Amino acid sequence: MPESAHTRRPLLLRALSVSLILLWLAVAAVGGPTFGQISEVATNDRSSFLPESAESTEVSDRLEDFQDSGTAPAIVVVTADTDGEQVDPGALSALGDRLASAVDTAVGATGTTATEVSPQVPSEDGQAVQLIVLPPEGAAPADAVDALRAVLDAELPDGLQAQITGPAGFSADLSAAFAGIDGLLLLVAVAAVLVVLVLVYRSPFLPLIVLLSSMVALCTAVLVNVALARAGTVMINGQIQGILFILVIGAATDYGLLYTARYREELGRHDNTWSATTAAVRGTWRPVLASAATVIAGLLCLLLSDLASNAGLGPVASVGIAAAFLTSLTFLPAVLALSGRRVFWPKIPRSAAARENTGAQQEDAAPSDAAPAAPSGIWERVAYLVARTPRRIAVGVGLVLLVGCAGLVTLDADGVPTSDYVIGQSDARDGQEALDRHFPAGSGAPAYLLVPDINSDEAQTRVAALYGVQSVSEAAEVETPVAGGDALLEVTLTDDPYSEAAENTVREIRDQIGDLGGMVGGTTATDLDTKNTSVADRSVIIPVVLLVISVMLMLLLRAVVAPLVLLATTVLSFGTALGVGAALFAAFGFSGSDPSVPLYAFVFLVALAIDYNIFLMTRVREESMVHGTVEGVGRGLVSTGGVITGAGIVLAATFAALLVIPIHFLVQLAVIISLGVLIDTFLVRSLLVPALTHLLGDRIWWPGGPGASRREGRQATGHLRESGI
Repeated sequence: MPESAHTRRPLLLRALSVSLILLWLAVAAVGGPTFGQISEVATNDRSSFLPESAESTEVSDRLEDFQDSGTAPAIVVVTADTDGEQVDPGALSALGDRLASAVDTAVGATGTTATEVSPQVPSEDGQAVQLIVLPPEGAAPADAVDALRAVLDAELPDGLQAQITGPAGFSADLSAAFAGIDGLLLLVAVAAVLVVLVLVYRSPFLPLIVLLSSMVALCTAVLVNVALARAGTVMINGQIQGILFILVIGAATDYGLLYTARYREELGRHDNTWSATTAAVRGTWRPVLASAATVIAGLLCLLLSDLASNAGLGPVASVGIAAAFLTSLTFLPAVLALSGRRVFWPKIPRSAAARENTGAQQEDAAPSDAAPAAPSGIWERVAYLVARTPRRIAVGVGLVLLVGCAGLVTLDADGVPTSDYVIGQSDARDGQEALDRHFPAGSGAPAYLLVPDINSDEAQTRVAALYGVQSVSEAAEVETPVAGGDALLEVTLTDDPYSEAAENTVREIRDQIGDLGGMVGGTTATDLDTKNTSVADRSVIIPVVLLVISVMLMLLLRAVVAPLVLLATTVLSFGTALGVGAALFAAFGFSGSDPSVPLYAFVFLVALAIDYNIFLMTRVREESMVHGTVEGVGRGLVSTGGVITGAGIVLAATFAALLVIPIHFLVQLAVIISLGVLIDTFLVRSLLVPALTHLLGDRIWWPGGPGASRREGRQATGHLRESGI
């Protein structure tokens, strides 16, 4: 290459690096302020998650034909501070007007849109008084409940206490639990990642640069997703928001770890950072792209879900993974290249020429004609152990994983009551318990029956005779284009409307009025339809995810056997994580899971855990093309062991950060995914997959075969030498 070309190339790369850094920082500067806006475009209304075809959705859509307000009611339950004491309704005569006025002021409602408050309803035992508050149409439940609490705290007579429950109360509790996502969750996740990175790199500068790249990716993902949500393209709720933050930070950090490990290796082969950067990007982009594409493909399978809360996660999280991929292979390399070798201080890698000139030895930089050096002696010993006893290791690890799967017998993923969604103190749950003690439990959240008017009397008779039904009354009638009209019946259940018993009653009601052309809606019916839809989603999405990832792996590895081995071991580790998690939940009194927990755990563990096997096996394949499969396994394990283990710990730590959000679903998901990632990192990827590869030998690459692999290896080596790498 002419001398002028040698001079121009670093200048061009430097200009490109500066441009990339400025571009990404500009995107981050615009995206940073949108963190506060993502909560504005999020919704936690469960009824909006169901498809239009769901029975409860159809009833909900028709309620506005019968009622002036379709908002979620808030139920105020007033009791005495001392159990058993009477509550004087006369002392609360002005309370209803004050509550209505406070809500109207808080949400800016006037005139016909004003808040409605029911007359006081004393309990039969005289120990409680109930008021039902209907906020104005469009009012946020959290805002209405905050206004009600302010009045109750300030004006409730001495000796009395009040809780706010009902649909609005539970929605407000859920919003309060998610309030920590923008601040606390992000802070804990970043702190956990920073600690792990400091331990991995043992450098004061490199962890901050990798973390900065992750935050740029997150700002980009939030910016794009907020824009998509405002356009109505994607749906975001609290759990999607939390998972997005964790997923982007974890994935971007993992990709950053992989790139910096390869970059450090290339610095030992090249005299200048620009050549090392070019070689590192060239050696990293394929496995990182394969990883990102596999995760995105798995996530987009969620679009097959009939639940908007599940389907919404697919595109939102995919945007996050794409942002992590782009920043890790553009912004991060640019910053590292401009920073030079000193960014690795105090253990600065030097090139082969520099070592020859000084006579120094550097253990972590490998010459181009030797195997990559081990991150530590541990991985050389692991590779040696696997090579000596592959059958014993494969059988032993397999048995350990199967024992963990035994915990699946304790798994209860048929759903949890809405009252248990929030962990810890819940005003709405306390209020529901007070309702259960003093009133028919379902009085504040009735089931709604929509039936043809000509069949309304028969429907009332059938439903009223059911065990679990307190009362049935006709709310209203409307004329329809069809002959006659429709009637809306209100059914008060005897059980807590958020309980399994109430859901069973709704099932019986549907059985009774199905032949009458009736449909059942309301809070209990919505919860029931959500659980049923979620269970149906699992049977559709899980097989599709397996098929899609299998195809992706076959295209990547250009083999059939290796992808099937990787997928089988990953599914086994998922079963172990789910089984151990279920056993832990049962042991600590935390049993019962949302039906979406196994689905989310499967998608994330299979898609994310397969990443580490991709990183390992792409390197094993690279080494096998030159040295053969048996030796390639050891070389691949030694060269990737440290970085992949670090990446696994980072991902487990980021998902563990979800534990700070007191939501039943997210806490269980955090435990299962963190366990699964650690199991896959330390058992599956480090021991089981290398042992199985040793046992299968060149057959692992079937139908390509060892001959094809070595021919590719000779061609690849020739190309590398021609390009000076």
